[in-house]
Amino acid sequence: MVDVTQRFNSRLDQIEVSMIRQFDERVSNIPNMLKLTLGEPDFNTPEHVKQAGISAIEQNYSHYTGMSGLLDLRKAASKFVHDKYNLSYNSQSEVLVTVGVTEGISASLISVLEAGDKVIVPSPIFPGYEPIITLSGAEPIYIDTSLNDFVLSPEVLEETLQKYGDQVKAIILNYPSNPTGVTYSREEVQAIAEVVKKYPVFVISDEVYSELTYEGEHVSIAEYAREQTIPLNGLSKSHAMTGWRLGLIFAPEELTKQIIKTHQYLVTSAASAVQVAAINALSNGIDDALPMREEYQKRRDFVYEKLQNLGFELAKPTGAFYIFAKIPSGYIQDSMAFCVDLAEKESLAVIPGAAFGVGGEGYIRLSYAASMEDLEEALKRMKHYMENNKN
Repeated sequence: MVDVTQRFNSRLDQIEVSMIRQFDERVSNIPNMLKLTLGEPDFNTPEHVKQAGISAIEQNYSHYTGMSGLLDLRKAASKFVHDKYNLSYNSQSEVLVTVGVTEGISASLISVLEAGDKVIVPSPIFPGYEPIITLSGAEPIYIDTSLNDFVLSPEVLEETLQKYGDQVKAIILNYPSNPTGVTYSREEVQAIAEVVKKYPVFVISDEVYSELTYEGEHVSIAEYAREQTIPLNGLSKSHAMTGWRLGLIFAPEELTKQIIKTHQYLVTSAASAVQVAAINALSNGIDDALPMREEYQKRRDFVYEKLQNLGFELAKPTGAFYIFAKIPSGYIQDSMAFCVDLAEKESLAVIPGAAFGVGGEGYIRLSYAASMEDLEEALKRMKHYMENNKN
């Protein structure tokens, strides 16, 4: 019998299934488990968006759209980011509709990277970028932001760019951040953009949590470094549409012409009925995120106060729906061991900080995209654990 198992892409040996998913599966069968693990809004898709999707199916939107997506959707997306974030993109030539931001990440990175390139990755960070970088034959260069309140400083960015020179092809930004909930002020974005514009690098800017910014406004780096930036956004978090898989790439025309080639061969196009529903979301539901954001902020304040009182050190989130908390001294410091112990003893699941790379070890990530009732119960269980498991 012929054995082909050793003939896979050898770079697959350098990546694994996300530790987030591994851990979630590991603890899911524990009885009475309360999970604050995945970034899944506990809200449902707004009714008007659902009805638009149903209507689209009934009207036989069951055929391919163009590779870029429906023009009406691209127009709605272009208007949305213009009205919300002061960004201007030509709907005809500078907007691509993707199958979630995940596909947008893949299409953008595969289009940009070649073997031997280096990519600057501020860490801790969502673990969806490094595997694509690795499969492209490139190398992530991690910058640990844990000592700077989880914000990439322009000074450290400049030092790194000077150190590696033309080897650096791209910089990853993700804000508001998964896992920390930290975002960037206008001044911080401007400072990073001023550094970026000195070097021939792409900025892959994942801004899917942009509508969940609590203090102040979301500022896209594309406002200041448009020609180098590929902003990614979508409807998963803003409209509670994770399962609909609808993302967006915005980029200058010359960049879009290249990225669409990769996008075409990855997926051809996003589902047509979903695109029709997305038009409704972006047009008639431009502020659908506001009531969700208000509720998330209440939950953030509750969880933040409770964890502080239990001795956790944490930066106060200014966006998204995560808290990244440093395990207090006197407890298990290995984040995976801590989370397994917590799950087994209290039936409470949070994600080990090690899942988010450099700077994440010794932390836990808690998602407060859960009901207040569940959060209250979760913090009771956490309090019981902390009171009974100090070394």
